[in-house]
Amino acid sequence: MKRITSLIAMALAAAVSAFGQRTETSLDEGWFIRPITANKNPEPTPVTLPHTWNAEYLPDGTYNREMMVYTRKLEVTPAMAGKRLFLYFEGVNSVCDVFVNKRTVGGHKGGYTAFCIEITDAVRQGGNELEVWVSNAYRTDVLPISGDFNIYGGIHRPCHLIVTGADCISPLFHASPGVFIRQNKVNDAAADITVETVLSIKDKEGLTLHTVISDASGKEVASASAKADGESVKQPFNIQDPILWNGRENPYLYTVTVQLMRDGRVLDEVVQQTGFRYFRVDADKGFFLNGKPLDLHGFCRHEDFDGRGSALLPEDYDTDFDLIMESGATMMRLAHYPHAEPVYRHSDEKGIILWTEIPMCGPGGYDYTGYLGNDGFRENAIQDTYELVYQKFNHPSVCFWGIFNEILVSDGTRFVEYDNPIPFISEINDLYHKIDPSRLTTFATCVDENYYLGISDLIAWNKYFGWYGNEPNGIGPFMDQAKADAKGQPVGISEYGAGASIHHHWLPGESRPEPRGRFHGEERQALVHESNLEAIQSRPYLWSKIIWVFSDFHSSIRKEGDRDGFNDKGLVTYDRKTRKDAFFLYKANWTTDPMVYITSRRYTDRTQAVTDIKVYSNMDEVTLFLNGKKVGKVKPDNLKRAIWKGVSLQPGENTVTAEGRSRKTKKTDTCTWTLNQ
Repeated sequence: MKRITSLIAMALAAAVSAFGQRTETSLDEGWFIRPITANKNPEPTPVTLPHTWNAEYLPDGTYNREMMVYTRKLEVTPAMAGKRLFLYFEGVNSVCDVFVNKRTVGGHKGGYTAFCIEITDAVRQGGNELEVWVSNAYRTDVLPISGDFNIYGGIHRPCHLIVTGADCISPLFHASPGVFIRQNKVNDAAADITVETVLSIKDKEGLTLHTVISDASGKEVASASAKADGESVKQPFNIQDPILWNGRENPYLYTVTVQLMRDGRVLDEVVQQTGFRYFRVDADKGFFLNGKPLDLHGFCRHEDFDGRGSALLPEDYDTDFDLIMESGATMMRLAHYPHAEPVYRHSDEKGIILWTEIPMCGPGGYDYTGYLGNDGFRENAIQDTYELVYQKFNHPSVCFWGIFNEILVSDGTRFVEYDNPIPFISEINDLYHKIDPSRLTTFATCVDENYYLGISDLIAWNKYFGWYGNEPNGIGPFMDQAKADAKGQPVGISEYGAGASIHHHWLPGESRPEPRGRFHGEERQALVHESNLEAIQSRPYLWSKIIWVFSDFHSSIRKEGDRDGFNDKGLVTYDRKTRKDAFFLYKANWTTDPMVYITSRRYTDRTQAVTDIKVYSNMDEVTLFLNGKKVGKVKPDNLKRAIWKGVSLQPGENTVTAEGRSRKTKKTDTCTWTLNQ
């Protein structure tokens, strides 16, 4: 069946190619992998992309930072004669060299951006051997060097073969679509845009570029043609009365189709979607989308899924976005590297605002120093910036370009040993603005110094009040002081949170869980989030309010909680099967769909007869029943909490039921606890 499918695909590709248009074929099937060893090469293992060799830990709790070799056959058909062939890798982690028929055709440094290599002159008709040597070993010239997350090795994102005619829209320009939709000025009345197309042509004679903009129904709203006689073509458009991309309220998308033509015949075509919107950030009032305030709250997210590592499948992205939309989040910070294309596409379609960043990470639990003085590191950061911006340029969900996470400042005292990052951070900031002046720059810092002010458009803080011991003042007074010191620069929160195991349970009054300890009570995480949320909600000047983190994820340096090698600050478990109590705190506060949720529900075996019972609900009132008997009716407070103090459980099994009511709507939730005395 696979062979028949492959033959059909090749036949279709040949039919289309005969007219000179672009074809794109998946190369995810048919790979083999083997390690590099000092001994005779072992038998290769068949794999399918996306793939990583270290989705799971080794028995000793470590994971491989090594080199592997991927191989597959590449069939070049007679229909491809005279065509141009390109290998397009969406992501290979972290460094790779690519060979065709034993000859070098290219390579790439950095595992989180795409790259494209032309192999036209390296292949022959018939069978060809494709070989990719991949390493995720530690290097000082490739980002990231440090970070509180694992670096998965492998071809961990899809791979494609692109076939074009001799003249084409370039897939080689930083592995971008080659088409950039620049939003020069957008408002409710009109969208003034420029469609810039980068070309790779052999013969300029008679070439034209035809561009059509269509609305969501497929109706043409604008079109233009121009001579295609240079390296790039810029086509201006003015679209009257556009339907704006308006976040979750209305994530409206237009389609831009660009065709390279000669004598009325289409030689190449690239189709992109985008949404027209305008936004700004006010130092006192926060984020505005299309002239109206929008509270930006949501999660940081790592690309890490149980059993897959960073080699995610389409259904994994669907699962994550179902949960993100359920929570009521309006934004995400993509930590700490460019994420795979489906994340941006889902965000466009669902209306999630994105902060996306290059993988320039500070210590994050490690103790590496001096690498900012490394020329290779700096070159790789600049490369990542170009690739991130051009590859994700057309996504309306992207509003913020991130420069770094937790790079420490050389202050002459505490961090005297670190390279001074300020000049290079300023350089990256300027580069972002040069490539794309339409978006805002930001970064995430964990230290309190003011050295960073003025080197980006926005600033945000990673602070774990209530978890890492920096109490009693809390996040509110800290952010108030940060705002006062910021000299008019908007301030936000880029990370806050606490760890939790769904197998550990804690009641107020008991000893506080230790962040680096083994006991991470789920209830304590919820309490920390309640305290932070209460402070955050009353401070509208915060342009971002971002939780660390969406889901639990692998971090080999951690020896805490119920498992080694995990950061358990997620509001969802690593396998995405369980939403922790704190998830429902935010669902109650961020959504209006009626919901009611009994907290501490997994604390099923109890020894205390008298307990408080807490329910999260966004409904008008909640009635509590214990073993069928009414305990009382409570109106949820400003954090959507309904709390009953000092409820007495009976020995043995207890059925707890919460019934929420809003006008004619009723929702119930039930759990069972056993009192052992």
